[in-house]
Amino acid sequence: MKLHTFKGGIHPKEMKELSNQCPITDAFPASKTVTIPVTMGGAPNAPVVKVGDLVAKGQVIATGDKFMNCPVHASIAGKVKKIGSHIVTGNGMVSCIVIESDGSDRTEFMEPLDPFTCSHQEALDRIKAAGIVGMGGASFPAHVKLNPPEDKEIEYVLVNAAECEPYLTCDERTMQETPDRLIDGLAIILNLVGASGIIALEDNKSYIKPILESEIEKKGYGDDISVCIVKTKYPQGSEKFIVSSCLGVEIPSAKLPADAGCIISNVGTVCAISDAFRLGKPLIERALTISGGAVEKPCNVKVPVGTLISDLMPETFNLKDGEAVKCISGGPMMGFAMSTIEFPVAKGTSGVTFLTEKETYLGSEDQCIGCGRCASTCAMRLNPIMIMRSLKEGNVDRAKKYGLMDCIECGCCAFVCPAHVRIVQRVRLGKGIVRMKMAEERAKAEAAKAKQAAEGAENGRK
Repeated sequence: MKLHTFKGGIHPKEMKELSNQCPITDAFPASKTVTIPVTMGGAPNAPVVKVGDLVAKGQVIATGDKFMNCPVHASIAGKVKKIGSHIVTGNGMVSCIVIESDGSDRTEFMEPLDPFTCSHQEALDRIKAAGIVGMGGASFPAHVKLNPPEDKEIEYVLVNAAECEPYLTCDERTMQETPDRLIDGLAIILNLVGASGIIALEDNKSYIKPILESEIEKKGYGDDISVCIVKTKYPQGSEKFIVSSCLGVEIPSAKLPADAGCIISNVGTVCAISDAFRLGKPLIERALTISGGAVEKPCNVKVPVGTLISDLMPETFNLKDGEAVKCISGGPMMGFAMSTIEFPVAKGTSGVTFLTEKETYLGSEDQCIGCGRCASTCAMRLNPIMIMRSLKEGNVDRAKKYGLMDCIECGCCAFVCPAHVRIVQRVRLGKGIVRMKMAEERAKAEAAKAKQAAEGAENGRK
């Protein structure tokens, strides 16, 4: 049987066997404290608590009044010890709220809500109130994604269960252990947007298909939800390729899945939506994989949001003596190399990978020889060589013409590059320059508009 797939891509070593037989176990930070970023997706939040406040698990501790705001909740019960900057994924310093556990399990959850009898707006409000964002890494607010513009007709909701990043297996374990939450959450979404559902599984996880199909039939959703097996290939989990593989539809450049009639949600996100309605539980904890050749016993764990990775050692996992040369927040392809392990688990943290010297390249990059391997493997059909040359010359506008902003930063090009050129890092810097220029242009336009309005008001008074 021909498998659904896309052009391009690569086949890195999967390394799933290190952790895919490890059940998800609960873990708690050794210091009994959590460091919760004030904003984890959406518009910037502001703290609504102060140092010294006692908070319950599930209580809102940061939010805002904009449509794109997504509230943040206390993941443990205790006292607010500090509000200040702390390093997070990507090595940036952001505002975080530090809570020290008081040893209790006080909760402040919402009342359960029937997703099939409540109104459309009540359902969206519940998803927003629960602080649910995309848990695959992008952390886009779910209440915004599930409320597309009226001119976008949604036909399909795709559950991205590909989990194509090497080493990571927390989604795989979630589907095995709690298929009922996944199917329930998907049914809630389908009822909300009026579409059909497809769960996209890579064929290295095809053994999960009968588990999901049994749950689908048991709940009576056989006519609404199906399971699609796609070829195991990186970056199959990118939203553009999930749509292309499952539906044969291409998302146009600079467009979103909604423009192709689709909404895409991660496995963890869908399960969190079920919890928000059935339990009234906000997104305050998540499963993640801790793996890599430098980890003594790779594992899948569920921890409170804000748990520092360093706080899980040595009780939850440990490293082999002297073998860890790189710590990555996420997987080795699209994750961020971290300067420290004292960073918190955020809503979008799907794993932490500790690599040995044999598993990664630590040397310097060589001169690009123009071999073209990066172009032949690029699933987005871009020309990384010309993008790199343009950026090296400082010509960002030309880099944009070659597809700079269309790059999904999957890392396939860097993976096959014989010169070990750090293509993804350069692309990210280039995108940062473009966005900075766009922000400057917006600021100038707004200033000019304000000046024009002021001059008009002054002329009116005269």
